[in-house]
Amino acid sequence: MPFIILFLASGLVILCLMTLLWLLSLALKNASIVDIFWGIGFIVIAWIGFSYGYGYLPRKEWMCAMVALWGLRLALHIGLRNWGKPEDFRYAKWREENGARWRWASFFKVFLLQGILMWLISAPILAAQSFGFPAILTPMDLLGALIWGFGWLFESMADLQLTLFKRNAENKDKLLTTGLWKLSRHPNYFGEALAWWGIYLAALAVGAWWTIFSPILITWLLLRVSGVAMLERTMRNKPGYEDYMRKTSVFFPWLPKA
Repeated sequence: MPFIILFLASGLVILCLMTLLWLLSLALKNASIVDIFWGIGFIVIAWIGFSYGYGYLPRKEWMCAMVALWGLRLALHIGLRNWGKPEDFRYAKWREENGARWRWASFFKVFLLQGILMWLISAPILAAQSFGFPAILTPMDLLGALIWGFGWLFESMADLQLTLFKRNAENKDKLLTTGLWKLSRHPNYFGEALAWWGIYLAALAVGAWWTIFSPILITWLLLRVSGVAMLERTMRNKPGYEDYMRKTSVFFPWLPKA
C-alpha cells in the first residue's frame, strides 16, 4: 500500500482499538489502562506497515524490531508499576471534576486524544516501511539505529534505577539523585525522545523528511505537557527538590553543578 493509504488505515485501526479500550475502562472504572496501551498501539501500527508497506524488507524488519522493543518494554514497565494500584492521580482528578460526564469526557479527553497523538507520531514508522528506495540500508539507517539504541538503553536504565530505588522502603520520601538521575532530572524522558529521533532517521533515509513533525511533537509533549512540566509542578514542593533543581539539568544529561 502507498503511505497515505497505510496512514489512513492505521488511523482507523487505532480508533477502533481506542474505542474498545475506552469501553473496557468504563467496566474497570480505571482510565489508567490507556497508558499501558500506548506502547502496544505503536507495535500494532508497525506491523500494519510491515504487512502492507512496499518498503525495503530489511528496513521494515529493523523498524518493527525497534518499535517492538520500545513498546513492549514500556508497556511492561507501566503495567508492573500500576498493577494493583488505584487509578492514576491525573485521571482520578478529572473523574472527580467531571462527575457523571466523565463517561463521555474520558473518551474524548483521554482515549481519542491519545489515539490521535499515537497516529500522528507513528508517521515515520509507516513512511520508512512504505518507500522501497533506496533498496539498501544506508548510513542514515545505521545512525538512526545507533541513536535509537542509545535512547532506548538510557530510558530503560533510568526507569530501572527509579524502580529499584522506590522498591527500597528506606528511600520513602527521598529523591533519587544518583546514577543517570544525577545527570538529568528526567533521564527517562530524554531517552524516549532520543529513541524517537532515531526512528525518524530511518524515515529520513527513504526521503520522508517531512515526518519530522513526529519527533518534534513527542519531544514537545515530553517537555511541555505530560512529562517534564507536569512532574516538575508536582515535585517542586518535595523536600530537597529545589536544591536538586539548582544542581541538575532538567532534561539533557550534564554534569551536576557544584
